[in-house]
Amino acid sequence: MPLSRRDFAMRSAYTGAGVALVGSAGVLATAPGALAAENVNTDAAADADATKAVLGYGPLVSDPEGILALPEGFRYRVITRTGETTLETGESTPSNHDGTATFEGTRGATLLVNNHELKGPRSDWPHPVPLTEGLVYDPAASGGCTVVEVSKHGDHVTEWVGIAGTSTNCAGGRTPWGTWLTCEETEDKAGQNGMTKDHGYVFEVDPHDRRANRDPQPIKALGRYAHEAVVVDPRRGDLYLTEDASGPNGLLYRWVPPHGFRHGRGALGTLADDAGVLKAPVAYDSGGRFVDDLSRATRTGTVYGVDWVDVPDRDALSTPVRKQFADGRVTRARKLEGMWWADGGAYIVSSFAREESPVQHDGQVWFYDPRRRTLTLKVLLGVNPDPGADGAFDGPDNITVSPYGGLVIAEDGAGVQHLFGATDDGRTYPIARNELNTGTAEKPEYSEFTGVVFSPDGHTLYANIQDPGIMLAITGPWRRQR
Repeated sequence: MPLSRRDFAMRSAYTGAGVALVGSAGVLATAPGALAAENVNTDAAADADATKAVLGYGPLVSDPEGILALPEGFRYRVITRTGETTLETGESTPSNHDGTATFEGTRGATLLVNNHELKGPRSDWPHPVPLTEGLVYDPAASGGCTVVEVSKHGDHVTEWVGIAGTSTNCAGGRTPWGTWLTCEETEDKAGQNGMTKDHGYVFEVDPHDRRANRDPQPIKALGRYAHEAVVVDPRRGDLYLTEDASGPNGLLYRWVPPHGFRHGRGALGTLADDAGVLKAPVAYDSGGRFVDDLSRATRTGTVYGVDWVDVPDRDALSTPVRKQFADGRVTRARKLEGMWWADGGAYIVSSFAREESPVQHDGQVWFYDPRRRTLTLKVLLGVNPDPGADGAFDGPDNITVSPYGGLVIAEDGAGVQHLFGATDDGRTYPIARNELNTGTAEKPEYSEFTGVVFSPDGHTLYANIQDPGIMLAITGPWRRQR
């Protein structure tokens, strides 16, 4: 039964959960240790002052190797590096590392499925994903996934291809049944950019069973668009997917499985192309007013009610999915990026918003509660006035929920790039800084962080530097963040 605007308005008035959409964004704090928005309550502000000394892990120490600055007591290891490490078949580790998930392997090993965000023909890239026999979807495409096995003590690393011949494998999501859903962030059709098949789909990769990955086929029921990330509601079976696109801004999607469908390894691949229902969101505030774009929210704690409307043509045969809805029919957001399922719902990133969105910002993290059918703004980063200076955070992308409390976020903004933490009340603190300058001394450039995820035992934080393609394992004195 849909949650009506009237019902949500009445519920919000009763509980005080709704926040009216008035006022301007003002100057929002993004520096480490600061609250993520100016309008926090006095109790939270007092708590921030009291805990400033213990929030996070201290200042970052510059790396003599010029790769990764970390707090005192932390260290890193390079797991894979494009052009240096090799697959078990002898080819170089592919480049452009992106979304990653970890899985328990045998004898204490950790398995990591690693996306490689490579778009267009293979000739455009020195190190595409090798076309391993039986694992290729489109032989013209350069992207895909590799599976990395790290032994219990980290002294041995093996890497092999999980899927090849896909395009622009950006993020994705780990499933409750132990596989990886890799997402293509493209809308290229056969004949475009050298492709021989349509792209813009989700594929399933099994890190434990190589045979299950043979003859890869897209899960067309989940739609064809510029996919970013996906999460699975383990209780209800719904999937939530983000779209990183503009002109118009992209959408959050919800896929509802057909009646009687049971999830499991390979089950999504058995579905008909039109199985289940793909839906887009319609959000409204506590006054029952329609919200056209999530960047309307200017305060952490803002709560929107959400209804869902059916997508007319999920395979986008003639019109991209996001363009199938007229203005005023669905709620959009700029650069919908990473997601993570925890706490009974989905954490969802909108990386930034500029002139094409109602209110400019440099990052939002929302939480969707499927039981209440609400979106709550958890983290809000103001526009960074000086991205080249260290200290502020902007452009959140991949995220994970930390076993030590709060979120860990990979930065994909302008200028300096960080891994940073965000507490439950929106405060932020640094964890790492990319020191690998791919530009010049006069005009330094630093690649984004991607694929942030903890090992199954919570002792190691894995993350990637996308360019040139480096997977890192970070260890140290992790502790609970209040």
